[in-house]
Amino acid sequence: MNQDIIAYYNDRANEYDNVYLNPLEQEDLLKATEIFQNLFSQKTVLEIARGTGYWTERIAKTATAIDATDINETVLAIAKERQNNNNITFSIADMYGLAPGQKYDGVFGGFIWSHILLQDLDPFIDKLSSFLHAGGTAVFIDSNCVENTGHDIRKITKTDEYGNTFQARALENGTTHLVLKNFPTAEFLFEKLSRIATEINFVKLTYYWIVSCKVT
Repeated sequence: MNQDIIAYYNDRANEYDNVYLNPLEQEDLLKATEIFQNLFSQKTVLEIARGTGYWTERIAKTATAIDATDINETVLAIAKERQNNNNITFSIADMYGLAPGQKYDGVFGGFIWSHILLQDLDPFIDKLSSFLHAGGTAVFIDSNCVENTGHDIRKITKTDEYGNTFQARALENGTTHLVLKNFPTAEFLFEKLSRIATEINFVKLTYYWIVSCKVT
């Protein structure tokens, strides 16, 4: 069983967007889209873990410009095919290896928080905040723990000594992966983000949570 999250998303590339087809989740997706388009309106945005560009496409409708990054090359072609906006720049980049220097008005991470080891969250947050202008906006969306879905807490198969939780996931190509999937509470998100930000806002939808903040 592969425990490499990069390999997991590489193998999952062609089926990844299936997660956005669940009829029960469409209302959440529409609400999230509206929130992001409002938060990033007329802003320059750094997107990490872009994946197939589902959120890139939607944020680009109101943002001034987006630098959409992801470490996996397999999803790049899919992301490019769905875009008809000239305000998007795509690149292959490890979020931990992004070079400092350029500053943005906003940073967006879609479904990446849950894949960060608990012991790595502080340096992860510090790294992202370094790309923001003072007063810049950081936004994350991720999964709530909802029964009878792929994010059901009962599907957790392993918990390590730090409290990180993992799920065994089988893909259509026949591979099986042990995937890091943490489910933070609102209180935990506030605790972590308060180190670098103010005006922290938490929105709990049925299937997703969204947190936004202003970086000091």
